[in-house]
Amino acid sequence: MWQATTGSATIYRRSPVVQLPRLNLFRGRSPGGRVVKIEQGRRGGLVERWNMDNAEHHISHSLSAKTHISDSLPAETHISHSASDAAGDALTSHEWPLPLSPLSGEHAKAVELERALRAEAVMASQPAFAASDIIYQDQWLIVINKPSGVYSGHVLSTVSSMFSSQEDHTLSKHEGATESKMHLHLANRLDRDTSGVMIVTKCKIAAGKLTRMFQSRKAKKTYIAFCIGPRPNWSEVYVETGHGRSRWGAWRVYAYEDVGRKLPDNAVVKDMNTRFSVLAVNGERVSGCSCDKNVCERLVAEKNQSYKNMPAFGDEVLLRAHPSTGRTHQIRLHCQFLGLPLRGDVKYGGPLVWKGMNYGIHALHAESMSFRHPITDVSLSFVAPLPDWAVC
Repeated sequence: MWQATTGSATIYRRSPVVQLPRLNLFRGRSPGGRVVKIEQGRRGGLVERWNMDNAEHHISHSLSAKTHISDSLPAETHISHSASDAAGDALTSHEWPLPLSPLSGEHAKAVELERALRAEAVMASQPAFAASDIIYQDQWLIVINKPSGVYSGHVLSTVSSMFSSQEDHTLSKHEGATESKMHLHLANRLDRDTSGVMIVTKCKIAAGKLTRMFQSRKAKKTYIAFCIGPRPNWSEVYVETGHGRSRWGAWRVYAYEDVGRKLPDNAVVKDMNTRFSVLAVNGERVSGCSCDKNVCERLVAEKNQSYKNMPAFGDEVLLRAHPSTGRTHQIRLHCQFLGLPLRGDVKYGGPLVWKGMNYGIHALHAESMSFRHPITDVSLSFVAPLPDWAVC
């Protein structure tokens, strides 16, 4: 647990209290930062290591000789803060399940920041999508082919602006729908750089029913992923892992047997399951995919497995993903877990530069979505036009 005040921070634990001066640079940041470790430096000073959960910046610096220590710390003393800030206890890392996937490096964070700033500039200067990106629309919902490089919230604000310019904001009455005024809501979200099918509902009833469909896993989705790595020895595979935020604040892959175990900040490891099929390798189509869970090879994440972000090499592998769950960054995490990170996905081990070209977005497309209409109960299926990289 820690508290930041003007010019200092206090770290509480059961034994020594350490005062850390000159931390004004963290003023104005969210309270998600944690002290990871304090250790004896080579030159006698203390080394302080910070992690900011939201900004995802690791900052290390040596404390000056003026650092005040209430009680002297022996050279081998380490202060580890893996528990939530609210708990206030310094728990050792073995009390949490260990993630299998690695953290991104400093270069990846710089690239992600640059992409975020670019998306914010787009949000301030232009609509998120054009009229030609609207796939379907009726009185209760609108389906959009979201472009890459824009935030989901930007899509919602663009829809709101689009309807605010129209005079009639009323909805057509239908059995089971009693609202007359428009209420916009994002039925699903996509990552900033992921393109594809997005749904915005126009009334609270439609929003509630669609939300329950997603929670009960009655809506079916597919994604197309352009991956870089060695050609897989499977044509289709069903991946079962755990999913959650580690004590560093990043989404990570966990062993499947850890599902249900507690994580920092009162969270738990949740199940994360995806069915993958190979569509093409190096531009050549691969046939013979049934995408049947009972036929696919089954890959279950186990403890004590180690995965590292390796330099991307090998083949260009085009995959279709059928997520059974809807976890944050699910497809990206599972591609990393398979050793087939997305091209351009520097956050999860993908190459920024491939074949001499710099890629400013990751190659992931929400291809299709199928569900029953929340008001009319008609079966609906939408397919977003494929980007050029997904055509084979």
